[in-house]
Amino acid sequence: MSNNIESHLVENRVFKPSKVFAKTAHISSLEEYQELYRKSVKSPERFWAQQAAETLVWRKKWKTVLAWNEPYAQWFAGGKLNASENCLDRHLTGARRNKAALIWEGEPGEKRTLTYQQLHREVCKFANVLKRHRIQKGDRVIIYMPMCPEAVIAMLACARIGAVHSVVFGGFSAEAIKDRINDSQARLVVTADGGYRRGGVIPLKRNVDEALKDNEQIEKVIVFRRAHNEISIKEGRDVWWHREMEYVKADCPAEELDAEHPLFILYTSGSTGKPKGILHTTAGYLLGTAATTKYVFDLREEDIYWCTADIGWITGHSYIVYGPLCNGATVLMYEGAPNWPEQDRFWRLIEEYGVTIFYTAPTAIRAFIRWGDEFPNRHDLSSLRVIGTVGEPINPEAWMWYYTVIGGSRCPIVDTWWQTETGMIMISPVPGATPLKPGTATLPFFGVDAAVVDDQGNEVPPNVGGKLVIRKPWPSMLRTIWGDKKRYRKQYWSEIKGMYFSGDGARRDKDGYFWIVGRIDDVLNVAGHRLGTSEIESALVSHPAVAEAAVVGRPDELKGQAVVAFVTLKQGEHPGPELGDRLRQHVAQAIGAIARPDDVRFAEGLPKTRSGKIMRRLLKEIAGGGQVIGDVTSLEDFNVLMRLRGETKEG
Repeated sequence: MSNNIESHLVENRVFKPSKVFAKTAHISSLEEYQELYRKSVKSPERFWAQQAAETLVWRKKWKTVLAWNEPYAQWFAGGKLNASENCLDRHLTGARRNKAALIWEGEPGEKRTLTYQQLHREVCKFANVLKRHRIQKGDRVIIYMPMCPEAVIAMLACARIGAVHSVVFGGFSAEAIKDRINDSQARLVVTADGGYRRGGVIPLKRNVDEALKDNEQIEKVIVFRRAHNEISIKEGRDVWWHREMEYVKADCPAEELDAEHPLFILYTSGSTGKPKGILHTTAGYLLGTAATTKYVFDLREEDIYWCTADIGWITGHSYIVYGPLCNGATVLMYEGAPNWPEQDRFWRLIEEYGVTIFYTAPTAIRAFIRWGDEFPNRHDLSSLRVIGTVGEPINPEAWMWYYTVIGGSRCPIVDTWWQTETGMIMISPVPGATPLKPGTATLPFFGVDAAVVDDQGNEVPPNVGGKLVIRKPWPSMLRTIWGDKKRYRKQYWSEIKGMYFSGDGARRDKDGYFWIVGRIDDVLNVAGHRLGTSEIESALVSHPAVAEAAVVGRPDELKGQAVVAFVTLKQGEHPGPELGDRLRQHVAQAIGAIARPDDVRFAEGLPKTRSGKIMRRLLKEIAGGGQVIGDVTSLEDFNVLMRLRGETKEG
């Protein structure tokens, strides 16, 4: 039996960049991309040194571009700079000082705009608040906030004084906050009384209080007043943001920091066990995010840029805060849910603010499809010029819907593959240059040596599945797992010698395009064949009745694993055995009889993390008939799990 993942899904549609778009794009042809890419992987240090000189503001130039002692990298050693200065101060000498940096809308509808000058002032003041509470260079600060400008202000204030921020997603529980405080040994928490979500208030401060029971290391909790919900204030520990800001001046020079100074720790919840604290440092991370923001989104001075991610995820760090602000972009931030008060909130925002670049997750796109075309069709989306996806592979039919209904068949889609660990986008089309195919992240970004290899590290032939690896260091790579070097080495560098293993399976087609076929952990062994779950899911979603699908395996005496599909239908479609049979047949035709699901189970919703990723581990436990025993703290809606346990109708 071959260990390679088999790939059967065929996609022949190709969309070439429009001549009009290409004419003004930063990279305007496939030939230009290929030439630049070739040079960048042949001499990555020269490429990144040139980018670093052009993209960032340095206090002192580096001595060495890269010191690589596998698996530890140092980029731009000897160089000095500050991330907050790169995102703010550099824009204050010219016309950008009065340009909108952040445009914010709260879920209830309040609006605020902060120019670069105003944002700089707020960041300096809050940096002085942190100093007032004895936070120093290297200290860890937990940020647990709603999606409001103050979350960005807190991050940039930490960066300004060299404190290490660790943002905890505002939907996480007290237990998750407690774990992160203990692991990072943080000294201070920044939070809010509450935040709005679907018309209700998430009790952020109450969760912090719960997390801090019996905790003696947190000295201060700074509370921003957002939702005006009732909270308790602990004398001596808790202080109000607005009061603290009255005590300080708006002058706070940015600290000169080493290129490798820790910028932030971001915890990724492992499917089980202790969360991993991914450490990113200053110069390399900032360079990677700034360069990819410019080229992947073809960023222009006049763009209104909206990434819908939460600030608590890596996408929020890289593509709401550091990448766009380093480029002097105007960033839209929205606090709440896409379906509040109605399912057209996102489209209303795009129309109202004239959004030109829109970056969201396939999970959201599949929800939009389920809700129906009437909602986007109510709004003028003609301001859009680039649309993107992030978080997981997008299936071809969802891609086509996004392209036609949202992008008006004129906006290039940048389908981006990257991870918390990579810090920046690694594989993505470059709009204006890359011909697009629905469902593929296409080609690697400059300087990224990505490959699909077998278990020995040899590159596999076209259309053969294997492990997705990166063969050379890149500036924004994680430096370690906080406090756990052993786990860092084992998790990312032990699978294939000398290469970073992403944990994903992939294949490359004849044009060299990367197709991500899902997590290696999710690969199914069916009668001696290794099948990626994402291809079977894509085949199911290509059926006109299906909005979303998740595929898992359950033990089978005969075949090793049987294929179980959990399916959510579009509005107006009715589940039943007949439709189940049609879907099984549909998969057999699209991929082959080997991939035909043994069970099709219809569900109203699928269990997801709060970042929108489907928790296949829970589905696996349900499919196997066992109890759900894994960690469920990151699950968004527990009712979905209860319904799945009791009510999935089999087809």
